[in-house]
Amino acid sequence: MFQTFESQSSPEQGPPRLSALRAVMATRGFDAFLVPRADAHQGEYVAPRDARLEWLTGFSGSAGFCAVLHDRAGVFIDGRYRLQVRAQIADVYTPVHWPETQLDAWLSDHLTQGAVIAYDPWLHTVDEIAGLRKKLKDYMLVATDNLVDAIWDNQPPPPKAPFTAHALEHAGKSHDEKRAMLAADLEADTAVLTLPDSIAWLLNIRGTDIARNPVPQAFALLHKGGQVDLFAGAGKADDIRDHLGPQVAVHEIDSFVAALKDLEGAALIDPKTCPDLVATTLADANVEIIKGKDPCILPKACKNETEIAGAKAAQARDAVAMVRFLAWLDAQAPKGGLTEIDVVKALEGFRMQTNALRDISFETICGAGPNGAIVHYRVSQQTNRPVVPGELLLVDSGGQYVDGTTDITRTIAIGTPTDLHRTQYTRVLQGMIAVSRIRFPYGVGGQHLDALARAPLWMAGQDYDHGTGHGVGSYLSVHEGPQGISRRSEIALEAGMILSNEPGYYREGAFGIRIENLIVVIKAPALAGGDDRNMLCFETLTHVPFDRRLIDSNLLSFAERDWIDRYHADTLSLLAPRMDRQTLEWLTQACAPL
Repeated sequence: MFQTFESQSSPEQGPPRLSALRAVMATRGFDAFLVPRADAHQGEYVAPRDARLEWLTGFSGSAGFCAVLHDRAGVFIDGRYRLQVRAQIADVYTPVHWPETQLDAWLSDHLTQGAVIAYDPWLHTVDEIAGLRKKLKDYMLVATDNLVDAIWDNQPPPPKAPFTAHALEHAGKSHDEKRAMLAADLEADTAVLTLPDSIAWLLNIRGTDIARNPVPQAFALLHKGGQVDLFAGAGKADDIRDHLGPQVAVHEIDSFVAALKDLEGAALIDPKTCPDLVATTLADANVEIIKGKDPCILPKACKNETEIAGAKAAQARDAVAMVRFLAWLDAQAPKGGLTEIDVVKALEGFRMQTNALRDISFETICGAGPNGAIVHYRVSQQTNRPVVPGELLLVDSGGQYVDGTTDITRTIAIGTPTDLHRTQYTRVLQGMIAVSRIRFPYGVGGQHLDALARAPLWMAGQDYDHGTGHGVGSYLSVHEGPQGISRRSEIALEAGMILSNEPGYYREGAFGIRIENLIVVIKAPALAGGDDRNMLCFETLTHVPFDRRLIDSNLLSFAERDWIDRYHADTLSLLAPRMDRQTLEWLTQACAPL
């Protein structure tokens, strides 16, 4: 299962590939071409065939895009990737801080009026293109076939593995129930579904088309009567036809565009996720378009009782593997000789010993010392760093189990930590505790809670450049919308939503700290003296001890110390019956009261 990250590109390959792309642009009369990290399904992750941004530039992050002009090429990245991008791209590319610098402003600064900007309409959403057209009225935006594909020799083929059924005992609702429920509230005659995780949830199916994410690459049409047309690659749905039943018709994926043209009545699309090509196809066929939210998004995010029970079971199973790993690390690291790759292999080995692991939920982030300051660092043979005393080790990892998806980060002291390590770790932990303890009224979104996690750092003049939390799927994508905890997350939190809680601190060239638990939104119990207002709170799903060597108790309030002690007591109670004697001794010490 383990594989070191080796990019499809390298800095020295960047210049000739960029030159080849510009040559195609010149022959087509294009002044600019946009290369997003996206595929036709608009999910967060892409298959190797669709990794055009990485192939062209070398940048492998999970978010970003490139704008190629004849005299410059900007690679737009957010705060998570500003260290990583510098190590991965050649100097023919210029890193551009995004969203501080918007694409339209950058293009306006570097193109003359009337310039032709080309894009692949499969790889940009309706809202993206509409926004660019509105802001770039003095330029021509032209949809075209993909120019990167025209120069990419040996481009990998599309994924071919068959889809599988997701059992009712894990899904909690049959796809008959889900289809009927959504169809009853459908505002159009047909809803066009393009997100793989929406289709996976709706039809209770899974796939292996995207590494680490058990989603099927497909399109679907949900009709007002509850019937579904599923469009999939040749043979990919053959094994699930009995599961799908007579109300779900299977078609070749190449017939999807033709089916759009034949729709009768109004079609619902989600402009935030629907490819621009879908909207233009419907418009050209005179199909009425209704813009609204993907009808699967919110029901998928609000987990049912079966899914929450599965999440708790998966978290407990995963916690056993994590504790065994941490006990092993404490025993082995002081001896020397470990590298980041050794640590990743060991952790994946402990997860495999559960005999329930389907896959890891994302490429394990294991950053020793200064590598920990690279927020989404992925170890390679070239960057593999020894784990040495006096440094911090940041390990962010997770597992895919048939009953749930896990995601956990722990920062570990190798040897004796410094006072700075302890101070910064404690501030990050205080932020995580603040989110864990909060009660909040109905209607509150993640943007209202984000400051709680940052407040201890803000008071010290510090911050971190990523969101505090993301949604998590149920044996689906480890990053799941629409919920989140960040300044941009406006979606009201609802009971059943699972999120991460992961503040951090990063000092370039020195160390990184991040602590992450998963939490689920639940109805808050009534409080004596309250005003009978309905409120929500979080239940913590992850139970793995924090590194007590890194906690400065003098910085903590009584309530914070009490929360940590109760968390560790709950962790010991939950996991002790599952531990061997030697690991139980380690866990008992790790969970001792402050």
